[in-house]
Amino acid sequence: MKNIVFSFLLFMTVNFLAEAQAPMGEPQPNQPADIYIIAGTAHSDLIYKVSGRDGKLYQAYLGEKLTNPSSSGQLRNSDHPAYATFGTDNLFEPAVRMTHNDGNPSLELKYVSHNSEKPAAGVTLTTILLRDPVYPVDVTLKIKSYEAEDVIEQWAEIVHKEAKALTIYDYASSMLHFDAPRYWLTQFHGDWAEEMKMQESELTSGIKIIDSKLGSRAHMYQTPVFFLSLNDKSDENKGELIAGTLGWSGNFRFLFEVDEKGSLRVVSGINPFASEYTLQPGKIFKTPSFIFTYSNKGKGLASRNLHHWAANYGILDGTKGRLTLLNNWETTGFLFDEKKLTGILDDTKKMGLDLFLLDDGWFANKYPRNNDRAGLGDWQENKAKLPDGIGYLVKEADARGVKFGIWIEPEMVNPKSELYETHPDWILKLPNRPETFYRNQLVLDLTNPKVQDFVYNVVDGMLTANPSLAFIKWDCNRMMTSAYSAYLKDKQSNLYIDYVNSLYGVMERIRLKYPHLPIMLCSGGGGRVDYGALKYFTEFWPSDNTDPLERIYMQWGYSYFFPSFAVCNHVTSWGKQSLKFRIDVAMMGKMGFDIEVDKMSENDLKFCQGAIQNYKRLSDVIWHGDLYRLISPYDENRAVMMYVNESKSKALLFSYTMNARFGETFEKVKLQGLDPDKTYKVQEINPSNEGRRFGPPPMRGGSYTGEYLMKVGLDAGLGFALSSAVYEISE
Repeated sequence: MKNIVFSFLLFMTVNFLAEAQAPMGEPQPNQPADIYIIAGTAHSDLIYKVSGRDGKLYQAYLGEKLTNPSSSGQLRNSDHPAYATFGTDNLFEPAVRMTHNDGNPSLELKYVSHNSEKPAAGVTLTTILLRDPVYPVDVTLKIKSYEAEDVIEQWAEIVHKEAKALTIYDYASSMLHFDAPRYWLTQFHGDWAEEMKMQESELTSGIKIIDSKLGSRAHMYQTPVFFLSLNDKSDENKGELIAGTLGWSGNFRFLFEVDEKGSLRVVSGINPFASEYTLQPGKIFKTPSFIFTYSNKGKGLASRNLHHWAANYGILDGTKGRLTLLNNWETTGFLFDEKKLTGILDDTKKMGLDLFLLDDGWFANKYPRNNDRAGLGDWQENKAKLPDGIGYLVKEADARGVKFGIWIEPEMVNPKSELYETHPDWILKLPNRPETFYRNQLVLDLTNPKVQDFVYNVVDGMLTANPSLAFIKWDCNRMMTSAYSAYLKDKQSNLYIDYVNSLYGVMERIRLKYPHLPIMLCSGGGGRVDYGALKYFTEFWPSDNTDPLERIYMQWGYSYFFPSFAVCNHVTSWGKQSLKFRIDVAMMGKMGFDIEVDKMSENDLKFCQGAIQNYKRLSDVIWHGDLYRLISPYDENRAVMMYVNESKSKALLFSYTMNARFGETFEKVKLQGLDPDKTYKVQEINPSNEGRRFGPPPMRGGSYTGEYLMKVGLDAGLGFALSSAVYEISE
């Protein structure tokens, strides 16, 4: 017995020494050479390695573009799995986990093949096929690289050929690895009317999760975006980081795991909580896209990368113009009639705006929509309010030379509605338990094809009857609670995933017939803001809170990940600030109005008309110029940012003073993004003497070199609370 033990120990020692002398990644005799797969952009590389030692796929590198990556010795010793499995030797969080027909809970993935193709100029799609050597399961990793935008999009496709359905428990879109001394996570959170609060913390040993379990309106508490800074905290212009977001309009999860060696694993995708998915043989489970950009020059560069990508690929008609609008909600609420609305059509024309948007309250007859407790789901014009129908208002708008838009919430239903009475099986609700309500409503079961047809027909019916209808605001005011699908029966854990994919299916049908109709994405404010939905929408409503002081912070937060042309900012009666301040804040994105025009003074009306003319004249710079955030409201009592067009011939500078202590002075603002050799004229637009009791008079003009503006700077804005200034900077 002693000899057997001694022989075993000797065998283990020899093998241990042999492995120690032959580090992982060093080729052994007769071992196939490692294969490197490069998914690069103009300034960054994501590199995978197929190990000749074990045939598995590893992440070898993610960072600044390498001159000759395949010959770099630094890539040899990577042991970070590209898409970690569960059930064999992985000790950390997996990317994919499943149970086979025979009850075996393990999965092993080995490299089979890869290829690259160019679906469009400047875009490369890299496909890597992985396969389990024992079970007929394939996982295909897709990496789409956008060269000029420096953005990478990742997703996975899972398929099997087992005899019966299997269950997948984890199904990440992306798994990324980092090695740095320290990691800093910037996340965004909030609630209704307080969206996009920014928070930064250091990641330490163990796991941190940012996720949602709300189903629809999934981003109500946590927003599916983040910055991950390596080594030190990043600012606008310094630091190495990635900016990441998930293109998914439902439950999401970002998982950050720091292991015992200080390496970080980031797993991004659909939240698998209560969502183990039954996958039929031959059916492809496609994860949503994880979209990220790498920057070694701070958060500003990362934002501009994402903005360029969004305009070209991420948001419907992102390179085209947008409509300015007047909404009626703040003026009328639910209480209006045709006479009142035609008067607001006149106001729309008088203001110089493009479109009138009719908000909630225009529909339902048996249970009239006079408040939020009835009518939702019954999408017929209310005869008492609109005896001549929507068509009459569309024609009246056309006669005035303005466009007409309308609000809908087609995924939802009030119990007090004909739809609820007629189709109780179309509602997500638990059997044998009381219904639970939020905003007096329930969610329709979009996994049911009949419900999908109903939602599609709500849109198609209105547009067929009114071809001139020019805009839709699509709302979704409720998360899922007590959710149960009568249609799915014994596959309830598929609900959260199938709901979102069914919503996308409806939107695909709408876009096939109405490819360029402007549609605003709204979800009780900013509860559904993501690139999974935005490929079907032209813009989004960031928050129901339109107080301009609050909006400075919100719009600042959204600007990190979404371009200005998509962020709808309306001038309303929220807040106590001056009209100028409200307009200047709204102007930093897609400006609109929701205000009682007929109660304005003549001076206020003229001020609005002039500001709208300026906005239309300069909107291309705001919507498609490069954004530079100069002074953060999180750092000072003011916020300053600017947009610069591609040729650097025109820029807009926005300066907002939120607060100022007695005697407080602000330093000059050093601009960015200009041409140092050009000479620029600086002129304040939207000037107003309203509230100018302190501080210097508005800047009426002056010429400066780009070098001076960027190295010396300007006295931008005023030194008293709730004041603002917008400067046009022209070559």
